[in-house]
This record gives sequence, structure tokens and C-alpha cells, in this order.
Amino acid sequence: MSKSSPTKYIFVTGGVTSSLGKGIVSASLGKLLEARGYSVTIQKLDPYINVDPGTMNPYEHGECFVTDDGAETDLDLGHYERFLSTSTSQANNVTTGRIYQSVINKERRGDYLGKTVQVIPHITNEIKDHIKILGQTGKYDIVITEIGGTVGDIESLPFIESVRQLKWEMESDAISIHLTLIPYLSAAGELKTKPTQNSVKKLRELGLQPDILVCRTEHHLNSEIRRKIALFCNVERDAVIESMDAESIYDVPLLMQSEKLDQVSLRKLGLKDETTVTLNEWNSFLRKLKNPKATVNIAVVGKYVELQDAYKSIAESFIHSGAANECKVKVNWIHSEEINADNVSEKLQSYHGLLVAPGFGNRGIEGKIESVKYARENNVPFLGICLGMQCAVIEYARNVLKLKDAHSTEINPDTTYPVIDIMEHQKEILKKGGTMRLGSYACKLEDKSKAFNCYKNSEIQERHRHRFEFNNDYKTQLEENGMKTTGVNPESSLVEIVEIDQHPWFVGVQFHPEYKSTVAKPQPLFVGFVNAALTYSKQH
Repeated sequence: MSKSSPTKYIFVTGGVTSSLGKGIVSASLGKLLEARGYSVTIQKLDPYINVDPGTMNPYEHGECFVTDDGAETDLDLGHYERFLSTSTSQANNVTTGRIYQSVINKERRGDYLGKTVQVIPHITNEIKDHIKILGQTGKYDIVITEIGGTVGDIESLPFIESVRQLKWEMESDAISIHLTLIPYLSAAGELKTKPTQNSVKKLRELGLQPDILVCRTEHHLNSEIRRKIALFCNVERDAVIESMDAESIYDVPLLMQSEKLDQVSLRKLGLKDETTVTLNEWNSFLRKLKNPKATVNIAVVGKYVELQDAYKSIAESFIHSGAANECKVKVNWIHSEEINADNVSEKLQSYHGLLVAPGFGNRGIEGKIESVKYARENNVPFLGICLGMQCAVIEYARNVLKLKDAHSTEINPDTTYPVIDIMEHQKEILKKGGTMRLGSYACKLEDKSKAFNCYKNSEIQERHRHRFEFNNDYKTQLEENGMKTTGVNPESSLVEIVEIDQHPWFVGVQFHPEYKSTVAKPQPLFVGFVNAALTYSKQH
């Protein structure tokens, strides 16, 4: 599309129930449009009053995804990045909290010249300004904006009104897609369209007529049902899109392609769709995913394992790296609180690899440390992420260096051997939101290290989210006893990666490699870790 042309906008809303998959449908549509040669980005509008998910417990909202520029965001942005070729940023996630914070700051400065500050127009104008930021960069032909929650939620109303106004202002440069549910009643033996009709009716009462309906369903929609939905919801027949339950989220782009969601969207936006979409790389990934030549069993030890959305990027990284190794990665989620010195062997002996997950706080920490010890002593491939890496350092200091009281000052401020300590510039920080070491930082790798063998590069960029660090006062002592620091930030000298020379595959990283794993570019450390687990499985 010519850069002189205005950016086009696609707004995605949801109805009937939450968790229908707006994020996956948005990402799938983005993937198809990108395959047609358009530059696409996706934005998430979240109705909650938190400024961002950074201070929220994973049980509340799942994983907090971090962008290159250090934004703590909704986990849907992880899906956007895994499907598309562009990274997201602070501008890709907007919350009610950020909107109200911005408006109140302006009011305090006197920007509104004595006017009464109201939801309309001040809040809605602020939302519209945030929606348009990405389009104004000149980098994107199409911006897809997903509105969180469901139509009818009180907290979503200002977002819906803002979208209504934008559609009116932009005319043919904006369309809306409504994702809804067609439930199947087994007692009646039929699909029911009334929930969808009521959802669209509610949307239209708010002034927003959907251009396209994407209907989640467990059974195929026949032509009669599609005709009925089109008639009563006031959309064209070919704009009723079936979205069947899929075997994998990575099947959804192909399902949406077969339903011509991208073609209908382009037609309604007045854009050309002359390109033939093949998705060769995507199909190759799916073939490997669905036809594995081997299986490896990986244990993930963490404190939020009963809610796997808390580790969503880790789970998806295993899918990508498994396909890269042409093997199925069977992940077993083990609660760290259930592991102790007496049962660790029984809990972990059947696995070909062990990942100790990131997290904060004291709960389950000793179980993580015992898990690291088991992996180290039994030559089981090990990957520690963030707190998992810190647990590896603590375990090594306690059991190899014999510094029995070794700990992190996050957990034990009075430890005699603070092998993990708070960063100097963090000591004066009292506020919680957005104050950690966040975003992308450089890391220089040691030649011949396992990390270097994975990345095939001497300098990398990875994303961080933490306050506490490897304490360089213990660096020499640890290195002299076999724990090598193979990755260091070139500016701050902060240790990013530790490895054990005498172990087949033992790597701990302070950063979060899982945030950058995509279908097209599986994360190198995960690929190396799964490969090591595959080797271990053949040997045992």
C-alpha cells in the first residue's frame, strides 16, 4: 500500500462470553494480511483500571508480557508477536488506567482551560488519540485494535464509544469485526443463533454496526444458519465467518484463510487482494508440529503451575522449539511447593529436561532450589529463567562452595552470603509499577559457551523483568569452582548467563528468552535445551 494512503483500522470486539479468542483471531488476520504484503500491527485495549498488568498477580491476569521498550503488557501481545514479524511496544497496549491517568495529569496542568472534564469528550478523545498513535508513525498500512472484555461490560463502554466515533470519522478507512458464540444445545440437537443476535443488537444499541461476524462454534455453520445470522445481524452473507474449535492456535490462520476473512476485510477497506497467499513457512512449521519423530518429557517447576497462562510464553516456546527439533515436547507443570529434599528424585526422575520458571517472592523457593540440585547432580538438561537462574546460583553457592546460608536478599535480607542482591539503582525505589529493570538489553556471550552455540552470535538482545541480580562480589569464587558467567551486559557488567562446564547442558539466564520466541524464529536457547533433552532421552 502506498505510504501516502491513510492507515486503515480494523476494530475487533467480542460478545456473549469472554475467552472466545479475540487475540488469536486478530493475530491470525494480521498474519494473513502481512502475507499479502501489508505492514500490520495489533493493539490491545484493556478496560481494567490498573495502568498496566505489571503489579497484578498472575492468578488475576495470567502472564505479564514485556516488550523491547520495557512495557509490561497483556499476554495477548505475546500472541501478536508470535504470529507477526513485527515487535510490539508501549503503544500496543492501552488500559483504562493509562487513559484516566493521562487525562487527570492534563487536568492538573490546566490543559483543559477550566472546562468540566467528562467521559465524553475528554476520555473518549484520549482513547482515540492512543488508538491513532501507531497509525501516525507511518510504519503500518493496517492497525488491528482488539477491545478487551465483552460488549455490555460497563468498563468497556468508553472504548466502544471511541470506536464508534472513529468509524464515523474515518469512513471507509475503518471496519469492525465482532467475535461471538454460536452454542450447540445437545438437548435440542441444534446450533443457536440467538446469543449472537442479542450480542449484535447490544452493539448496535451502542451505535456500532459490525461489518464482519466471526462465529466461534463446535459444529459447522450450514448455509441456512449463515443466512439467518446475516439477515438478523445486518451483515453480508460472506461476512459471516465460521471459526471452528482448532487442534492448535496455529491452525487458526489457515481456518481464517479458508473462510476468506482476509479477503472480506480487504474488500471492505477498499484494498487490493491480488497476492496469492501460500504461508509455506507456516505450513512447514505445522507439519513438523503434527508429525514429530520423537517425544521428550520436560518438567517445568514453578509456583503458578495451576494456571498455565502464567507461563504462556514458556509453553509456546516449547511448541516452537519442539517443531524445530521435529519432536513433541510433553510439558509437565510441577508445583515447586510440593518438592523437597525427600521427594525430589521421585518427582523428577522421569523427565528428560528441567526448567525452573521465573517468579517473585519466597513461596516455593526451596522446592526450586532442590530441583536445580537434582538436575545438576544427575546431569539432567537444565534451563533456569530469571528467578530460576538465581536459584541455580544459590544452589551452587550452598552445595558446591559450602556457603550454607547463601540466598537472595529478596528472600532473606539478612543472609550472610547474598549471592543474589538488589541492583544498586533499585535500592531507593519504593513504587512498584514499571520500576524494575524492564525491556531489551544487550548481552555479550563467551565463545564456546553453550549460549554462544545456541545463538551463533557473540552479542544478543533479550528482554528483562527483575529487580535482583547476580552479585559480582561472588563471581570469581563461583567461576573458580566451575560455575561460569558466559553472558554479561557490556555496559553495566551485570551477569546475564551462568553455565556449568562439567554438565552436559546447564544454563541459567537472568533475562526472559521466552518473550521473543516466534513461529518463524524459535528461541535459540529453547531449541538448544530441547535438543539436549532429546539427546538425554536417547541415552536413558
